[in-house]
Amino acid sequence: MVQEKQLAVKGLLAAEWVGIGYLIFTLVIMTCAWSRLPNITDMLVLRGGYIAATLAAWGIYRKYPCKLTMFLRALTQMTFLSWWYPDTYELNRILPNLDHVFAQWEQTIFGCQPSLLFSQKIPYGWFSELMCLGYISYFPLMLVIYIYYFFNRYQEFKMVTFVIMSAFFAYYVVFDLLPVTGPQFYYLAVGTEKIAAGIFPNLGDWFLTHSERMAAPGWTDGFFYHLLDITHDAGERPTAAFPSSHVGVTTLLMMLALRTKSWKLVGGMLPFYLLMCFSTVYIFAHYLIDALAGLVTGIAIYYALCAIYKKMGLR
Repeated sequence: MVQEKQLAVKGLLAAEWVGIGYLIFTLVIMTCAWSRLPNITDMLVLRGGYIAATLAAWGIYRKYPCKLTMFLRALTQMTFLSWWYPDTYELNRILPNLDHVFAQWEQTIFGCQPSLLFSQKIPYGWFSELMCLGYISYFPLMLVIYIYYFFNRYQEFKMVTFVIMSAFFAYYVVFDLLPVTGPQFYYLAVGTEKIAAGIFPNLGDWFLTHSERMAAPGWTDGFFYHLLDITHDAGERPTAAFPSSHVGVTTLLMMLALRTKSWKLVGGMLPFYLLMCFSTVYIFAHYLIDALAGLVTGIAIYYALCAIYKKMGLR
């Protein structure tokens, strides 16, 4: 305990500063678009709650500096990710929707809409359940990495927290400014008949007032299908399609797993990672170009953030 007090971090962690930086970034956008944001009060409450929770976790750590309270700080930041995600919709829905552009790119590159055809080509219930399992393993995979580093490589735990949180906020910045909803919202608004015919109309500000989504394909009585549906009802919004942060963040998690050289960890995570990558397209969450962009950006962000952490001597 004495040694932990001597090594205690007195100020905020790098990951916490990144979160505050993102908060300031979004406040600037909110100030510029104040009158156009329909839920401005809720957005301010979120930011007040984030600051209060971050300072509370920091205060508890300062009073009781130990591994447990450090884990509490990381967990506090991770918990707020599910609050920040729908907030991106509040910001980008005031911008003209760009799904028609991305759907056209998809058609030009692949000659079809892979997200529309994937579930039609493989309609089996067991495959649907695997896809749903893969998609809902998103946060559990993150928790696995946190716990592994906490117990086995604690000297790198703050670095891992910084890398994961910074990656999320990097994607959130893109989502704030790039209004792409993905197939589950765009296909429903347009109609799958038009989509299949290669017709991709510009919806303008449709998603300013509409948030209806397509039901995921597959076995509707499946256990994991129901879990996916509950997850979507709780937090899904017409936002955050390009690039796929699900693919990007889980790719980064796999890089962190490879860093440990624990092949049990890598082998245990790999099947869920692969399911995640395929599931984003199968359940209509993303265009295939979103998933591919997530793969590339996930790798790039991992190396960039590790280099930044090391070069700047962050904590």
